[in-house]
Amino acid sequence: MSNILKVRNVNDYGSYLGCPARHPLVCVIDYAEVSPIRHSLNNYGVYGIFLRDDTDVELDYGCGKYDYNEGTLLCVAPGQVGGKEDNGERVAITGWALLFHPDLLHGFPLERRIKEYSFFDYRVNEALHMTAEEHDTLVSLMRQMRDELGKKTDELQNRILVGYIELTLNFCQRFYNRQFLTRKIDNSDIICHV
Repeated sequence: MSNILKVRNVNDYGSYLGCPARHPLVCVIDYAEVSPIRHSLNNYGVYGIFLRDDTDVELDYGCGKYDYNEGTLLCVAPGQVGGKEDNGERVAITGWALLFHPDLLHGFPLERRIKEYSFFDYRVNEALHMTAEEHDTLVSLMRQMRDELGKKTDELQNRILVGYIELTLNFCQRFYNRQFLTRKIDNSDIICHV
């Protein structure tokens, strides 16, 4: 039977990796700062966006595998299971993770719109394959969110964090739209030349 890490709050995963808790509802992880890590098969109670720069790990997602290689973005939503079962091995990985609890969105328009981001759908088990420019955009946003988490908490911090998260999600949607439009064009070219 699989040993599954229950990620009920953002700091469950962060703590597993050895990251300090900076906020009860948001966690930004630079894997370079915590690597090497042990794998974990996770049952998520939070949203997660994982920007992975390594390629030598095959990840489970639901009942299948994630279509995944270098420079990809993986997205999970509450109620989903993903990752790789811990086999005791420590592996060096690179990239970033953003985890945020649904409670953070309460009272913000993003709370109603979060379901519009189809890349959180369990049926979409294809990772986003990003261009170098898209990758840099997301890394920049991750760094800005991590910097905000390091500031003294005030009445605007959650609003700022939700703004960064929404901006990140909008960029992700743009990048997914580009990927699937490119694939549609490539596939139509193949059909036309057959």
